[in-house]
Amino acid sequence: MKKLALLFAGLSLFAATGCSDNNDTVLEAPLVGTWQPLKEVVTTVEVGEDPVSNTITYTDCQKQTRWWFSADSKGGKTNWGDTATPGQCAILSDVKFNYTYNKEGKDVQMKIQGIVEPQNAKVITLDDTTLNLAVREETQDPKIFQTRTYTFKRVIQ
Repeated sequence: MKKLALLFAGLSLFAATGCSDNNDTVLEAPLVGTWQPLKEVVTTVEVGEDPVSNTITYTDCQKQTRWWFSADSKGGKTNWGDTATPGQCAILSDVKFNYTYNKEGKDVQMKIQGIVEPQNAKVITLDDTTLNLAVREETQDPKIFQTRTYTFKRVIQ
């Protein structure tokens, strides 16, 4: 009876641990899709100074903004915001861009229509429901660096 119990315990342990492959790959959710911004954090770093961050929480109107990335490297951003009439929202701008995404480096480069210099960004977090995208912004002062990190929620269409 003891041998049967030991055999059962051994089989249970084997079944519980299973076979594992050291070459398991972690799957990353695709960037392709529609994203709703929830907030942004603006971080400014001046050479020789401590970074300063400010969190911007979006209004209900601003949360109607949508960013989208398609499989054919095209994207866009439709900005919504508050109007002069309280409680009413409107589209403030509609921006189209072409983009490239380097999964290994997590780099995104967006070439916005009508703007010469591309906008560079880094994917900080990307899963089935969340995207954190840090967009580098150009400043007039070469000693000041600024990044705008957006937190998005995936919109299921």
